[in-house]
Amino acid sequence: MQENGQIGFNRVQQFMLTMAAFVVVVAGMRAAQDILIPFLLSLFIAIIVTPLLNWLRSKGMPTWAAILMIILAILVVGFLIAVLVGSSLTDFSNSLPSYQQSLQNKTTDLLTFFEEKGFKVIDQTFMEFIDPGAAMRLTSKILTGMGNLLGDTFLILLVVVFMLLEAATFSQKIERAFPAKSPQMDRLNTFLQNINRYMVIKTWTSLGTGTIVTVWLSIWRVDYALLWGLLTFLLNYIPNIGSIMAAVPPVLLALVLLGPWTALAVALGYLAVNMGIGSFLEPRLMGRGLGLSTLVVFLSLLFWGWVLGPVGMILSVPLTMTMKIGLSSFDETQWLSALLDGGASVKQD
Repeated sequence: MQENGQIGFNRVQQFMLTMAAFVVVVAGMRAAQDILIPFLLSLFIAIIVTPLLNWLRSKGMPTWAAILMIILAILVVGFLIAVLVGSSLTDFSNSLPSYQQSLQNKTTDLLTFFEEKGFKVIDQTFMEFIDPGAAMRLTSKILTGMGNLLGDTFLILLVVVFMLLEAATFSQKIERAFPAKSPQMDRLNTFLQNINRYMVIKTWTSLGTGTIVTVWLSIWRVDYALLWGLLTFLLNYIPNIGSIMAAVPPVLLALVLLGPWTALAVALGYLAVNMGIGSFLEPRLMGRGLGLSTLVVFLSLLFWGWVLGPVGMILSVPLTMTMKIGLSSFDETQWLSALLDGGASVKQD
């Protein structure tokens, strides 16, 4: 249809064009993984440390000195993680085949026990379907994917530095670009504040969850407690599903090495921590308006994991939450944000 020299499209054509553009963008993201993943990690690190940068500047510290202090702190934390967890990851990867075999043997023994009691459940197809070592392999894949990023440490830190330098003057540029009382300025400020608030709260609650889990596993003498604490910290960015994924490997490891009662104690500890922080503390800090439905969390996990690999699984919910906050900042797209919500949204302060 052509009117006044312009080509118009009906809704079906617009939908098809949108879907075609979406496919092209996703294909481009998959092809650009090597560049996109370090950039996204740099972006999220910059968002998390921006409040610290602003606080140091408010105390009179020059911008360059504040950024230098933050980068040194990131390097120290990264070095400690590499030293404390790197050897554990190597040992776990080397021992993974024996753990898988032990789990398979215990599964066979359990099914044999049920058969002896009159419940015939052993079947070759059933045995192939049940693979208790799959969680171990997935864990190793995720941690190895994160470890592979160590080669990009310099690039990531360099991008973080430039992002923090830009953040120091970003508000002034926005004020020059938009009138102070304009709707565009209000929407942008709301979007940036909500993104920053979500990432900071999620990071602190994830850090608390990982620390408590590490202490709990150390009490029960579960091997690689620091490794499982780091995994819990990373996967805690994925609500509901992430806590289950993080709990399965140490529970299975405790079952193989320490027995069923210790495995039960480990599982109960994970349950208590996630109920206390994930179901009680975190929703009260964030508000229900910054939640996602369980279905959306699961689909985003599959989608971003497919697009960006193991690292994409960890970044899946922050990326989807960024989209949700962006959609909720505009009247025209608030209905899309409501579809992603995990419950009745509440107005954010």
